[in-house]
Amino acid sequence: MPMITAPVIPTARSGAPVRKTAPYENWRPPVIGVSLLVPVGPDALVVADLLGSTMLPTGCVYDGQTPEQAAQDVLRGAPDCLPLLRRVALAWAQMRRRKVITHVLATAPMTREAVGHLTYRDPRADMRVLPTMRVLNELTEAGRLRALVALQALATGETAYIEGGVVRPSAPSSLTQGP
Repeated sequence: MPMITAPVIPTARSGAPVRKTAPYENWRPPVIGVSLLVPVGPDALVVADLLGSTMLPTGCVYDGQTPEQAAQDVLRGAPDCLPLLRRVALAWAQMRRRKVITHVLATAPMTREAVGHLTYRDPRADMRVLPTMRVLNELTEAGRLRALVALQALATGETAYIEGGVVRPSAPSSLTQGP
C-alpha cells in the first residue's frame, strides 16, 4: 500500500513552525517623484489643495525623464516655463517592496499674480498661496520634514538628504550612481 508523506517543516523549540522571511528590499523598481517648493514673497508657499488635503505640488518622474523635466509637468501655465532654481532636498525611504525617492526642487520666488496662472496636474486640486507656518501645520509628518529641510537648504544654498525620516550629511552611493 503506498504511503503519502508530507515535507518536513522545520520547527522551533516551542514546536511552532519556523517562518523563513526574505528581505523585500528592492523587490520592485523604485518609485521616483518630484515635489515643488514654490515660495511667494518672504513668508508664503504655493500648495495644492486636493479634496481638503494640503500638499506641496507633486508628480512622478517617468523613465528617461529628469526631475527638472517632471517638475515642468507638475505645474503648468507659467510664462516661459517654471523658474526652477535647483534641487534642495532628496528624500528616500525603503518601503516593504520598493524604494521611494523624492526630489524636492525649489523655484525662484514668484508673485501672487504669476501663481494665479498656474494649474496643477490634477484638475481636482486647487492651487493656493498660504503662509509658510500654516502650510507646515497642515502637511503630514513626512511632508513637514521634507518642507522644513528643503526651506533650510534653500536658505543655506545646500542640498539636504533625508533617509527614512532622518536627515543625513550626504546621499548614499546607491542613489548618486546611475543604474
